Amino acid sequence: MADRQQTDPAPQWWSRPEGTADSRRDGVPAPRPETRDGGGEHGAEGDGAAGQAAPTQEPSAQEPSAHEASAPEASAHQVRYDPWGAQPLQAVDRGRDRRGFRLWQVAALAAATALLAGGIGGWVGVLAERQSSTRLELPQAAVADKGRAPDSVAGIAATALPGVVTLHVRGAKSSGTGTGFVLDPQGHILTNNHVVADAKEIAVTFSTGESVTAELVGRDSGYDLAVVKVSGVRGLRPLSLGNSENVKVGDPVVAIGAPFDLSNTVTAGIISATGRPVTAGGDKGDGSDISYVDALQTDAPINPGNSGGPLLDARAHVVGINSAIRGADKDDPDRQGGSIGLGFAIPINQGKRVAEELIATGRATHPVIGVTLDMDYTGDGARVGDKGEDGKPSVTAGGPGARAGIRPGDVITKVDGQRVRGGDELIIKIRAHRPGDPLTLTVLRDGRERTLDVVLGSANGS
Repeated sequence: MADRQQTDPAPQWWSRPEGTADSRRDGVPAPRPETRDGGGEHGAEGDGAAGQAAPTQEPSAQEPSAHEASAPEASAHQVRYDPWGAQPLQAVDRGRDRRGFRLWQVAALAAATALLAGGIGGWVGVLAERQSSTRLELPQAAVADKGRAPDSVAGIAATALPGVVTLHVRGAKSSGTGTGFVLDPQGHILTNNHVVADAKEIAVTFSTGESVTAELVGRDSGYDLAVVKVSGVRGLRPLSLGNSENVKVGDPVVAIGAPFDLSNTVTAGIISATGRPVTAGGDKGDGSDISYVDALQTDAPINPGNSGGPLLDARAHVVGINSAIRGADKDDPDRQGGSIGLGFAIPINQGKRVAEELIATGRATHPVIGVTLDMDYTGDGARVGDKGEDGKPSVTAGGPGARAGIRPGDVITKVDGQRVRGGDELIIKIRAHRPGDPLTLTVLRDGRERTLDVVLGSANGS
């Protein structure tokens, strides 16, 4: 033991030389590992005396060699780090490799899934609601036959509307709207006189919307009727004329017009009275523009703009020309300007005769009895005046009345057995007939009634 050279213990750390893993020269043996006092492995190269090889001796049989003595001790420990190995110098213990999801990851994934599912569900719900709302269908009757019975209001309107027109009239000081209807294929249209009176320009609009200019053919203020004509219009649909003598109270009627310029307006009602004496006009103050009408009364709504339009029966035949309405008294503060259910139409029999004369000559004739009436008489009946206009006799010499035996001061109480209450009613009853028609007059003279037969004469209208 004494002949051994004592060397320093080998260091516990190593640094790899630069270059290749094994930098020994050829012929240099690899270092022999030794174990000293539980120390680490030692190589053949070192610093100072530790780097020199100690002289070796054969170990005695009683003492084991250093290698043999350290083998059991080295085997009892883990293999130590080889500084020339391929592994790095330091090794970090990162613990056990966990391959499963941690709890917070599971919770985050669940929350994200819930939010995504909620968003998708909400979007699908909104989309479904929108689609369901667009597909919503309420119960509805199936499409039925659009045709209507010819005698229904719809059937009457469908038949008559193509022949009804709206008139827009422009005068020197004002303008207005009225209604008319086609009389023949030549383009003659019948309307009221007060619609076209003092007209400078007349425009006619058909139910199709086509509008053309019309010219005045003739008019008569006493009957409140006028005829205008359009030219160059094809496909005219004249209305069929009925007979006003066939009209009875309670018959259904339909009125068509343009109330307040609302074209093609259809209203319905009944005949509420016949032979209603109506006077209209008189704005000039001299009586030249007063109209006397033995009117048909109806409760079919008629308003300003309906004037001149047709009053139709259940067969769509014209039985009257809408002409006037009855409003509240002028001095009534609550007076209404529209319909109150009292409308009046000129009977078509009278309108037909006047229209024929206006088309033929531009003027209409009036039936007369050849007497001058006292319009200031307030008693019952129509009194013949004592004197005529400009001092002339009140009974025209050689006229119809003189031939029948009428005298000044006679009070006419009946015409063909119908009561007469005033001078206006007598004129209306006479004008409801044609010139040449015979009439029977009941006359009160000196307190006694007598019957006189008269053949109506003729006078030119205004």
